[in-house]
Amino acid sequence: MAEAHQAVAFQFTVTPDGIDLQLSREVLKHIYLSGVTSWKKRAIRFKNGVLTGVYPASPSSWLIVVIAIMSTMYARIDPSMGMIDRIKTSLPVSEFMTVQTQTVLSAILFATGLWLSFIFLLRYILKALLSYHGWIFESHGKMSFSTKVWLSLVKLLSGRRPLLYSFQASLPHLPVPSIDDTINRYLESVRPLLDDEQYKQMEIVANDFKKDPAPKLQKHLKLKSWWATNYVSDWWEEYIYLRGRDPIMVNSNFYTMDLLYVIPTHRQASRAANIVHAMLQYRRKLERGELTPLRALGIVPMCSFQYERMFNTTRIPGIETDFVQHLKDRKHLVVYHRGRFFKVWLYYGGRHLWPSELELQFQRILDDKSEPQPGEIKLPSLTAGNRVPWARARLKYFNEGVNRASLEAIETAAFFMTLDDEAHGYDPENIRSLDLYAKSLLHGKCYDRWFDKSFTLIVYKNGKTGINTEHSWADSPIIGHMWEYVLATDCFHLGYTAEGHCKGDINKSLAPPTRLQWDIPKCQEIIEGSYMIAKGIADDVDFHDCLFNEFGKGLIKKCRTSPDAFIQLALQLAHYRDKGEFCLTYESSMTRMFREGRTETVRSCTCESTAFVKAMEDESTTNEQRLALFKKAADKHQNMYRLAMTGAGIDRHLFCLYIVSKVMGIDSPFLKQVLSEPWRLSTSQTPQQQLNLIDTQKFPKYVGAGGGFGPVADDGYGVSYIIVGENLITFHISSKFSSPETVGEFQTFFLSATFFWPPVTEVPASSDASLNPWMTRGMTLSRSYKTHTHT
Repeated sequence: MAEAHQAVAFQFTVTPDGIDLQLSREVLKHIYLSGVTSWKKRAIRFKNGVLTGVYPASPSSWLIVVIAIMSTMYARIDPSMGMIDRIKTSLPVSEFMTVQTQTVLSAILFATGLWLSFIFLLRYILKALLSYHGWIFESHGKMSFSTKVWLSLVKLLSGRRPLLYSFQASLPHLPVPSIDDTINRYLESVRPLLDDEQYKQMEIVANDFKKDPAPKLQKHLKLKSWWATNYVSDWWEEYIYLRGRDPIMVNSNFYTMDLLYVIPTHRQASRAANIVHAMLQYRRKLERGELTPLRALGIVPMCSFQYERMFNTTRIPGIETDFVQHLKDRKHLVVYHRGRFFKVWLYYGGRHLWPSELELQFQRILDDKSEPQPGEIKLPSLTAGNRVPWARARLKYFNEGVNRASLEAIETAAFFMTLDDEAHGYDPENIRSLDLYAKSLLHGKCYDRWFDKSFTLIVYKNGKTGINTEHSWADSPIIGHMWEYVLATDCFHLGYTAEGHCKGDINKSLAPPTRLQWDIPKCQEIIEGSYMIAKGIADDVDFHDCLFNEFGKGLIKKCRTSPDAFIQLALQLAHYRDKGEFCLTYESSMTRMFREGRTETVRSCTCESTAFVKAMEDESTTNEQRLALFKKAADKHQNMYRLAMTGAGIDRHLFCLYIVSKVMGIDSPFLKQVLSEPWRLSTSQTPQQQLNLIDTQKFPKYVGAGGGFGPVADDGYGVSYIIVGENLITFHISSKFSSPETVGEFQTFFLSATFFWPPVTEVPASSDASLNPWMTRGMTLSRSYKTHTHT
C-alpha cells in the first residue's frame, strides 16, 4: 500500500485542539515538478508559435528593422515620408510621455508595421512561387533554366530552419479545375471500359451535365474555394468518413506493419515500453512544432495540418454522423490485455516515464491474473460494428457512473494499446505468416482493438508490433512518418540490454496501472450483436501478403521508368490475366502541396495501359511494339499522377460538385452515375523513408513491410504496395471470400511484374532496343504466386 499512500498529497486529523494537517513532501514535489514542466511546455510552444507566426522572417529581424529606422531618424532622414510624425500626433499626451518618448514609440510602431508588411509580402511571393508546378512535369534528371531559377528563389525565401507549421500560411489553396477539363478527362478515363454504344451514351449524359447544371454548381464551388482553406478536405472527411454508418473496421481503418526481418527483443513488455517512449518523444516534438516539415526535392514544402490530430484523438459515434474529438496534454494511455482495460500514467515528476519504468508497468499488466468483468472482454467490438447501435449504446449505457469514467479514460487517452496474446510476424518457413499478421493488424479478434482511437498500437507476445489506424483524421503517410521515427528510435537510440530488457534503472515505487471498472450487464446484447457483425466482416476478408525480391526500384530505374508506373502497369496486366477484362482502377495520390490537401484519385486503367496489356497477351506483337506501348502507357500514368498532385484530378472535383448538387436539391444523372461506379481494383503505394533515419544500405534487414487495407468493392481487390530499397517490393492484397469474382486460386496477380524479368545479371545501359531480349524472357514467364484456396 506504499504507492497508495504516496498518491495522497495531504492527510488531516480532527482533534480537540483543531485540525492536524499533514502534507506529503514527495507528492508536493511531484506537483511542483509537473507545474514547472507544464509552464516550460507553454513557454516553448509560445516561442515556437511566434517563430512560426513570423516565418519566413525571424523575431531578430524585427530588432534590425527598428534599429535601422531609429538610425535614420538620428541622421535626420525620414524614410516613413511623414508617417512617423502622423503616428506621433495621434499618441496621447501626458506627463509620463515626453516628446522624445513619443518620437521613439512612433518610430518603433512604424518599424513594426513595416516589418509585418515585409513578412506578408514575403509570404505572398512564396505562395505565388509555390503555385508554380511546371517543375513536376519535367523529365526526370532534366531541369530547365526557369525551374532552376524558381528553385533558387523558393530556397532563398524558405528561411534556414523551418518548423513543422512554418509554411502553412504560404501554401497555395487547392484550385478548382474547369468543368471542361474534368469532363474531358473523365470521358477519357472510362473509354477503355465501355463499348462504343455505352461510350456514346456517356458522352451525351456528360455533355448535358456540362450545359446544365454544371455552371451553376461550379459557381458555388468556386465561391467555397475562395472562402475555405481547402474546398475538398472538410467535405471529404465528413461525407466519406464521418457520415458512413457501416463498420469502420476493415472498411475504413488501415494497418501498418513492424520491421520485416528484425525483432529487437522478444520480451513483450520491453518492446512495448520502448515503442511507447519513442512515441512520447515524437509527440513532444509534434506538440512543440519542432518536427522538420516534409519537402519535395528538399525544397518544396508539404502541408502539415494532418499531424495535429495524431495523438489524443478519438472518433466519437453519432446517430447521423460521427465527429473527431481532439484534446491536448493527455498524460495517460489505456492498455487492453486478455479482456481487461488498464489505465497507465505516462508521466512521473513532470517527465515522461523512462522505458524501464514503462516496462515495469506493462509487465505488471501481463502478470495480472484478475478475470475480466461481465461483458468486458468483447466491449471494444462496439467500435467494430455498425455506428448507430454504438452511438445509441454510448448515450444510454455510458453516460454516467463508472461506465462514463472508464469510457472517458479511453477516449481521452493519448492512444490505445493492445498487449496481444498471439505471436505474429514474417516467417520464411510459413508462406501464410504475413497473411495472418496482416489480418490480425486489420481486425484482430474484432474485440481487442479500439477502432475509434486515432490509432491502436498492437504489441504481440513475441515482441512484434504494428498499428491499426482510424482513417478520418489523416492518411497513411502521416502515421508512416511517426512510425518511421519510432522504429528508428527504438532500434538505434533506445536499444535493449543483453537480456532483452529496456535500458535504465527500475523505479518500483511507481503506482501500478489502474483497472477500469464497468457495469454493463444491460449492454451485453448490443455488444454481442456488434461482435457478430464484425466477426462476419473479418471472416470474409481474404488476405495475401507477398515479398517480391527478384528485382526492385534499382532495376526499374535503370530502365528509365517510374517504379510506380511500372507496378501499376503490372497490376493491370495481372488483373487482365486473372479476370480477362479491365476494371475501373483507383490509385491514391497526395495533394499536400496545397494547404490542407489530402488525396486525389489517379485512374490507372487508361487506353494506353489497356493497349499495352493486350499487346503482352498477343503473341503476334513484336517486342519492339510492346516496349513502345509500355513507354507510352508509363508516360501517360506519370502525367496523370502529376495532374492529380497539382490539383487537376477528376474525382475530388466531381465529388464536390455532387455535394453542392445535393445541398441545392439538384438531381444530376451524370454525377449519380459517376459516384456509383465501383472501384474493383483499389491501389495505394505506402511511402517509405520519409525521414531517412535508417540507412538501409548499411542495415538492409531494418526495412519495413508497409501496410494495407481491406477491399473497397465487395467483388474487387485492395492492393497496397511498398517499394523497399533497391531490390524489394512488398504487396498486401485483400479480397472477400463471399464474392464469386475473387474466389479460387488466382495466378500472376501479385507478381506479373516479372514480365520485365532480365535473363542477365546486368541490365544493358545502351539504347531502349537493348531491353528487348530480357523483356522476351520476362513475357514468357508464368511465375505463379497463389493465394490459399478458398474453402
